[in-house]
Amino acid sequence: MPQATGVKFQLHPTFLATSETVGDLRLCHVRIQADARWPWAVLIPRIAGAREFEDLSAADRAILMEEVVLAGAAVRAAGQALGQQVEKLNVGQLGNLTPQLHIHMVGRRIDDAAWPGPVWGVGVAEAYDPKTLSVAMAALREALRV
Repeated sequence: MPQATGVKFQLHPTFLATSETVGDLRLCHVRIQADARWPWAVLIPRIAGAREFEDLSAADRAILMEEVVLAGAAVRAAGQALGQQVEKLNVGQLGNLTPQLHIHMVGRRIDDAAWPGPVWGVGVAEAYDPKTLSVAMAALREALRV
């Protein structure tokens, strides 16, 4: 995995508090957002110091796009497993609060808590119960093949 000279990839601490590890793809570390209101995965390219898409090489950007598509299918699979059929997939790369480059993959449906607006800042995150988290993680891992 390419790294900035002398710098090792480290996960921003915010991710540890707001998500759980799913696994690693070729480029990205994948996490499930700790909010049971939506099937939601986060892709974090394992490139030290990356904050923006332009911080990735052209080859890594191509890999990232393939992983975004794969993660979209995984979020749909998690939604299916949770009985939260994904009607629309939202893909977002903000980084205003957590500057490390990451991409949110959020499964949306017309009856969700934020529809039709964005999910950020809506209500309070609802923790997964252990059984439901296990179901969501298994669906994500199977679809991602991790």
